[in-house]
Amino acid sequence: MAHEARMRSAVDLKIVAGFAKTGGLADVAASLPRALSERGITCAVIMPLYRSARQAVLSPQPTGQALHIPMGPKIVEGALWRSALPPLSPQGAPVPVILVEQPDYYERDNRALGHGLYQYTTAAGQKTDYADNCERYGFFCRAVLEAIRLLDFWPDVLHINDWQTGLVPVYLREIYPQQARSPERARYAQIKTLCTIHNLAYQGNFWHMDMPLLGLPWRLFNFEQLEFYNHINFLKAGIVFADVLTTVSPTYAREIQTPYFGCGLQGVLLRRSAQLHGIVNGADYQVWNPRTDAHLAATYDEETINQGKPACKAALQKSFGLEENPRTPLLGMVSRLVDQKGLDLLTKSARSLLKENMQLVVLGEGNPVYHQALDRLRRDFPAQVGVAVAQDEKLAHQIEAGADIFLMPSQYEPCGLNQLYSLKYGTVPVVRATGGLADTVVDATPANLAAGQATGFTFAVYSAQAFLDSVKRAVTLFRDQPDQWLTLQRIGMRQDWSWNRSAAAYESLYQSLITTM
Repeated sequence: MAHEARMRSAVDLKIVAGFAKTGGLADVAASLPRALSERGITCAVIMPLYRSARQAVLSPQPTGQALHIPMGPKIVEGALWRSALPPLSPQGAPVPVILVEQPDYYERDNRALGHGLYQYTTAAGQKTDYADNCERYGFFCRAVLEAIRLLDFWPDVLHINDWQTGLVPVYLREIYPQQARSPERARYAQIKTLCTIHNLAYQGNFWHMDMPLLGLPWRLFNFEQLEFYNHINFLKAGIVFADVLTTVSPTYAREIQTPYFGCGLQGVLLRRSAQLHGIVNGADYQVWNPRTDAHLAATYDEETINQGKPACKAALQKSFGLEENPRTPLLGMVSRLVDQKGLDLLTKSARSLLKENMQLVVLGEGNPVYHQALDRLRRDFPAQVGVAVAQDEKLAHQIEAGADIFLMPSQYEPCGLNQLYSLKYGTVPVVRATGGLADTVVDATPANLAAGQATGFTFAVYSAQAFLDSVKRAVTLFRDQPDQWLTLQRIGMRQDWSWNRSAAAYESLYQSLITTM
């Protein structure tokens, strides 16, 4: 039977851009299912009905299907809602989005109050996990499997993502063979699972005494399955019980099997290395394309970059009150302001860079320590530094287009998306050669420049000096060799990191799951 007719994939993703977002995974969740759909795979997405999702432009509607999920001694009620992601092409079909309604669990996000999807901000400015996250996402994992039955959508592959969905394959293999009604039991047994690790550092570790709350037998609480330093580890559960594992770049797949990057799970991942694959995320060029981007002061492509990009740069400088000088190197950064993203390297290096007549604009939010450090920079260099402590999609596009150089000095980076956007916008990335950054950016060495292969600047050692040297290399080329700089920009703009490329790799994995296992 042809795979278009046989293959169905319920892509189970925790947050989706357009409904809810905390980072790059939401962009992945909004793009990959549509790219799979374009390849003839019938997909559906399932996520919690967060407050932001209820208020989204893609307005969800009730399905009339109710949920009754056991959580310890009680039954928690919920409901299923429905919306859709628009197709990538006029010929394509919308991708259904199923949303799990449970107001007490999911409708607490409120930016005005400092309440996020998984954390809230204390009076002291610290982000703290919700105390009931174990219960919230245990409920969601059960709801995923109930939704399959209630909506009569029986996928060949359940594609789960990160710790929030890590218990799905556990319930599927350990609970549903006993609890599901015949003939549904056989249909559940046919479902295969693929677990994608987007960031191994976030694992979902909870009190071991929550095992009864989750409805899981104590025999699973052992070091080979769910136990992790006397806690229940949701991500470990997904790694152990899923049929196939992926992460979001080949380099990161290798890195997380080592003690330095493995976050304590390297042994588990080594045991499953034969089932672990690295697939680089894609960029949605319908959203991130300077030729069509409605957020920009001027649109452009690789042929018109000399006209359009200076206009975008001038508009960005003006919006932050910086001197509108096309030859002043403008460094941009759009990021969570946390240690992982190399904010310590930036704050240690910034004054040296600014003293050499550069400009810096930063968009993001995170650790208050970095909010304060960036605010001090802005006060000390008001004509050179712009900072927006926020999540602002429009401004993110404007920084990608208006900056000359994009900074990603990450401690580790499973994949990264901003470097892919930067390449498309002719904004040369400076990155640390780790994870997906190492897989997607080719260093501008003299040999790579001469061969026409360079796309950016990289450094290996995680230090302020290595970062500073790499930025200075980029600035020197920008200032002294404008023709070579233009060539570098155009080579980056021609790179194909589209979702079709990634979707083809996932399709191959899905197909191998349903034909060989």
